[in-house]
Amino acid sequence: MKGRYIQIPAPDGRAFRAYLARPASGSGPGIVLCQEIFGVNQTIRDVADYYAEEGYTVLAPDLYWRVETGIELGYTEADFARAFELYRQYDENKGVADIAATLDVLRGLPECDGETGVLGFCLGGKLAYLAACRLPVACAVSYYGVGIERALEEAARIKGRLVLNLAALDRFCPPEAQQRIATALAGNDHIDVHVYPGVDHAFARNGGEHYDKPAAMIAHERAVAAFRKSMGPYYDLSALWDQHLAHEFATRDVDATMATMVAEPYVNHIPTLTGGVGYTELKRFYRHHFVHANPPDTAITPISRTIGATQIVDEMLFCFTHSTEIDWMLPGVAPTGKRVEIPLLAVVKFRGDKLYHEHIYWDQASVLVQIGLLDPHGLPTTGVDTARKLLDETVPSNTLMRRWRDSVAVNDAR
Repeated sequence: MKGRYIQIPAPDGRAFRAYLARPASGSGPGIVLCQEIFGVNQTIRDVADYYAEEGYTVLAPDLYWRVETGIELGYTEADFARAFELYRQYDENKGVADIAATLDVLRGLPECDGETGVLGFCLGGKLAYLAACRLPVACAVSYYGVGIERALEEAARIKGRLVLNLAALDRFCPPEAQQRIATALAGNDHIDVHVYPGVDHAFARNGGEHYDKPAAMIAHERAVAAFRKSMGPYYDLSALWDQHLAHEFATRDVDATMATMVAEPYVNHIPTLTGGVGYTELKRFYRHHFVHANPPDTAITPISRTIGATQIVDEMLFCFTHSTEIDWMLPGVAPTGKRVEIPLLAVVKFRGDKLYHEHIYWDQASVLVQIGLLDPHGLPTTGVDTARKLLDETVPSNTLMRRWRDSVAVNDAR
């Protein structure tokens, strides 16, 4: 547990507790995190800590306190039975009042700087929707909320941004309910409804039975993008990435490189499965196999850069002379002295103002052709032409397609 519990005064004079997670900077826009039917358990605290890494001050209130305080259920059959029993006793209207009380406390905390929003999952997903309808919040994000289709008449009161993430296979919100929601909310520029095909309820619960990493990643990107647009905080991701690259290739300072990253980052060079997962392994990789292992004439030419809410996609030309063994790109291959020029793509993900991961892509066949380890004759690959065409689109296309000549007559006939 990285955060701590504080007390929230209730509207009736009593009090309930809420888990507080703060960003590394000490303050940020505020988010009230609404629990699933299992209480403020480790899963919810992890989500709070996750969003604190993204730069938010997060309060996760114990919304079951009126029935029983301190509920922290797991995911066994008995836990599910108990969770549904608690859910049946739960009063959503009082829950929204508790969210309002939590928002009041959150806005008064020195750790909360700026606007506030609401994030919720399952039961909390419905409450996030109701909070958007009834409370003054800048943004609300709902994951697989249960019963939203029965409260669509309240949608006309929504003033802030709302994002709904629905699971296509969710038996608690079946296709007909999803269609009613999408139809009722269509046409509002401040509301986005996303249905994720092929996934079930709780697809974003890490480690859960229905966890789906691709859907969870896209949903998180959309959630943070909505919060960023409505509330901030705003980071210069381009400058942060440039700083990281400078430490990798200019100063070649491993400690400074690691300082630009989260506590447990990872790097994946897709074609060769090189890199590292976690601080210890990645630092070892950088120190012994990357930062000091690139040829001295290594040069990077930027081609394009796309900047999103939490990530950057960099397209570049990567050039070097194979004068040293390059563990990360050509592991085990002795220097050939050959010149290599390749297009390279980096997908760089951030959490807040720290780099979380890098996915790096390039055409390994083109590299092998250029150093003489692969004969391209008769194969659907080429060498330095990939780099040349990146810089000059008029370099002939389709030269590897034997049937390209055949379509000339067909095209002329038409």
